[in-house]
Amino acid sequence: MQFKTTLRIGLLAGSMLAPVVAHAQETGADDYDEDAIVVTATRRVSTVQDVPINIAAVTATQLEETRAQDLGEISRTVPGVYIVDTGQRAGNTIVFRGLNADPLSSNDGDNSGGGTVAIYFGEIPLYADFRANDMERVEFLIGPQGTLYGAGTLGGAIRYIPKRPQFDAIGGEVRADLYNYKHGSGVSTDTGMTLNIPLTETLAFRGSLDYLNDRGFIDQPYALSINQIGLVNPNDFSGGTQFTPLKDVNTVDTISARAALRWMPVEAVDLNLTYYYQDQRTDGRQFSGYRLGQAALLDSNGNTTSFPAPLGKYDSALRVSEPNRRENQLVALEAYVDLDFAELTSATGYSKFKDDGNRDQTDLLITLEYSYEAFPNFASRTLEQGKEETWTQELRLVSSTPGPLSWIIGGFYNKQKTNGFSKEFTPYLDEYYGTVYPENLEYFSVSRTKLEEMAAYGELSYQITPQWQITAGGRYYDYTYKTEQAVDLPLLEVAFGDREPGVIVLDFENTEQKDDGFLWKLNTSYEVTPDALVYATVSKGYRIGSSNGLALCEDTGEFQSVCAQPDELEYTPDETTNYEIGFKTQWLNRRITFNGAVYWIEWSDPQLSSATVIGSQPITKNGNGARSRGVELSGDWRITPELTIRGNYAYVDAELTADSPSLIAYSEGPGFPSLFEDGLKGDRLPGSAKHSGNVFVDYKREIGPDTTVGFSYKLHVQSNVLSRAGGRQGLTLPGYSTHGAALTFGYKGFATQLYVDNIFDKFAEAGVRSSPPFAQAVFNENGDPVYVRSFGTFPIAPRVIGLRSTLSF
Repeated sequence: MQFKTTLRIGLLAGSMLAPVVAHAQETGADDYDEDAIVVTATRRVSTVQDVPINIAAVTATQLEETRAQDLGEISRTVPGVYIVDTGQRAGNTIVFRGLNADPLSSNDGDNSGGGTVAIYFGEIPLYADFRANDMERVEFLIGPQGTLYGAGTLGGAIRYIPKRPQFDAIGGEVRADLYNYKHGSGVSTDTGMTLNIPLTETLAFRGSLDYLNDRGFIDQPYALSINQIGLVNPNDFSGGTQFTPLKDVNTVDTISARAALRWMPVEAVDLNLTYYYQDQRTDGRQFSGYRLGQAALLDSNGNTTSFPAPLGKYDSALRVSEPNRRENQLVALEAYVDLDFAELTSATGYSKFKDDGNRDQTDLLITLEYSYEAFPNFASRTLEQGKEETWTQELRLVSSTPGPLSWIIGGFYNKQKTNGFSKEFTPYLDEYYGTVYPENLEYFSVSRTKLEEMAAYGELSYQITPQWQITAGGRYYDYTYKTEQAVDLPLLEVAFGDREPGVIVLDFENTEQKDDGFLWKLNTSYEVTPDALVYATVSKGYRIGSSNGLALCEDTGEFQSVCAQPDELEYTPDETTNYEIGFKTQWLNRRITFNGAVYWIEWSDPQLSSATVIGSQPITKNGNGARSRGVELSGDWRITPELTIRGNYAYVDAELTADSPSLIAYSEGPGFPSLFEDGLKGDRLPGSAKHSGNVFVDYKREIGPDTTVGFSYKLHVQSNVLSRAGGRQGLTLPGYSTHGAALTFGYKGFATQLYVDNIFDKFAEAGVRSSPPFAQAVFNENGDPVYVRSFGTFPIAPRVIGLRSTLSF
């Protein structure tokens, strides 16, 4: 029943599309200093220091130096960005500037990153944590970006910029990484290669293929095999011989590939056809039951008890294995045409996403007060599958004529369909009920959505003086979002009704939401000196609303049902307005870079995760307002040609500005009633640290012709993180610090790196599942305790020691 019926796909939609002019990437970079980081976030080629907005870019060199291959590691170099690291089994929540009000957990079956940040790969939206191999850079646009980037940019946008095929020479790279976790078994490997081949003077191919086999570090000592579910008592820990222990269940196997063909028939035309693919398979959740093992559990007789079996820091208490597969595919056609007076860009994308996984559903069912726990051998698993298919098209004109006036005009179209289902199986429960239902399908939910969106946008800039510019932008959007949702309880209908086994009844609830609106942006900047820029921005972000796809509740009596109260039927769009002042400076002949920003964001009608009173079905509701205020600082100091220090710091003060009804789910004690507590005005928002910072030190020197040695050190520090608004009915995760170091050796095109991450083997937790009030116990029909095991945390990786090598040619 925890299947996410709408996946929030429409909330982000393809309108965040932000095409990068391929031709400009290749030629424009030559106009800047060797050390300048070239970006295209404003849809014009510029540098991080010259763009008058808050943007950070992590280059290919920095990705290699910091060993950052996933979005969680990459984001640590950017102030104001926090990613809730729950492992790679499901989508991790991405939080920009504290804009998150949902409880911390994993986004099972969700490919959206939490819904407040736009993510795209190349020029096309692709909500996936793609591995950052063969990347030119990864750009982070901090703050709402609704006018140029569209829906889902409440907090900002992330842009993966891949390397393009080159025409000049055959080249490529072979890479290999071998590493081991302190609390895992076996050696993990990460291997891959890239190849660039000029086919003619105007046609080139570039391809990459990578395979990650991460062996994991989480054990599941009290697991049951699929064939054991319903046959043995999962709460009998006397001897434990009935269990099938699982080792390193958060093992990940990922295949990622890219094939790109680039054609420039004439100098003014640049065409790029690219296929992206990633297939990620995990054996289980990066989930620890350590806190459950330390907690005092309240049983349904009002007595205090404890979990009867030992649980280590990297042990999961779940009963059933939770394998999952997530597959992303994208075909992108990007075209650039120089029209002399303007640059025309066309970006066409077709993407597909599939999710197929199993979950331990036992804890939800035994907390619904329908006496599932009376069956001594009760355990349940859920099979969930979801698909999404998206077409996007964007056309854009960017002026290129000289003069103080410049402009951008564009149009966007997006069409998207999703389809998914969730099946709950309760083996042998039919025999306990005294009936026969061979499949033991207890719950079946089907969800379908269709989104169609169009938008037109523009931006006008005027250079008042050579130092002072002002920019105004706007975007008009119009969308239609349709949902279909149906729920059936076939086993109960057979056991307590008059239905025949094997019959499924799906009564679809059809809903439709239409909306249109206008977003705007104002920006001005002044160049105090060639190395000092100040700017001010007011920008808007928005997210699409929708229906929760449930029927209105009727009188259900005592029979189990899943339905919605009047205020649970749908949710409306939410918006953010960002007020920001920032500066970008360089000192001592540009050896020191120091940038900063202060901001204030108003979040109206925030979409919040909740659950139905009847059936505990996950839904989305609107809150009554939130706000985020903060400071972001970043710096880079090239002390000597060999020694560089980079660092950043962020302060985030995010809170509710009005009461938000039924935001926090909780239980008062025995019996597990479905209770909800209001979020209160002034409650700090969950999901990010108030204080966070990072330092990276790199020393590298030549010791001979084409030969270098080096040492690097990195430090990450953060304060505590709330798991629920205001810290009420939830767990506050303590702050922590981690350290990493590496020794490097390079000779011509060969480089190798011996590294250690989390040097002191710090046990730290990045996310929470459920909450302490739900750490309870009930009793089966024999009077024996049945333990609810959903409460736990998502630990970060323990100490890692590895050797990474690359050979470029």
